[in-house]
Amino acid sequence: MTDKMPRDYKNQPPTALQRLPENTRDDTWIKDLLHRGQIARIASRFDLQLFINTSTFYFAESEKRIIFHSNIAGRVRANIEKHPEVCVEVSEFGKLLPSNVALEFSLQYRSVLVFGQAYLIEDENEKREMLHKLIAKYFGDMHIEKDYRPATDKELKRTSVYEITIESWSGKENWKDITDQSDEWTALDPKWFDFYRAKKFGE
Repeated sequence: MTDKMPRDYKNQPPTALQRLPENTRDDTWIKDLLHRGQIARIASRFDLQLFINTSTFYFAESEKRIIFHSNIAGRVRANIEKHPEVCVEVSEFGKLLPSNVALEFSLQYRSVLVFGQAYLIEDENEKREMLHKLIAKYFGDMHIEKDYRPATDKELKRTSVYEITIESWSGKENWKDITDQSDEWTALDPKWFDFYRAKKFGE
């Protein structure tokens, strides 16, 4: 199948039909990125309107689920209570990759897409445990009951803690040092490789 032929996305799982299968990564690679990733972008919907929420998160590998939280009331909770189906994206970016032709400009990236169902965690003890694990991921040098007080029952009532049960996932990586160049145009001045090699994405 070539890129010019229509693809049957309707009858395929969401992780099927990768355009560049050589960039696909295995489950071990995916788990590693989910453990160290800092930000998750969580897509949910309310009927036909789509939303994306950027959130901190915790990957509970043994239970194959993702934990995050939001306010006790708001768009995220309303969406998930009506439509639990979600998609989660976690990514890392590296150097910008210049080319001598417009369509080959690129950047280094690693990304994971997760598909699953999101639910509120109702059990108060589990809710507290997951919230504390989420905090420990980002503030691991601080110790609960020494450097900060655990969440109280009253505080837990002011937040929503969710679990996303992972049904499928896919990982992609393009971390090559130089993107494709064309021999049909003047070779790119080497100064641009050095210039962008010294820059971080977003600078």
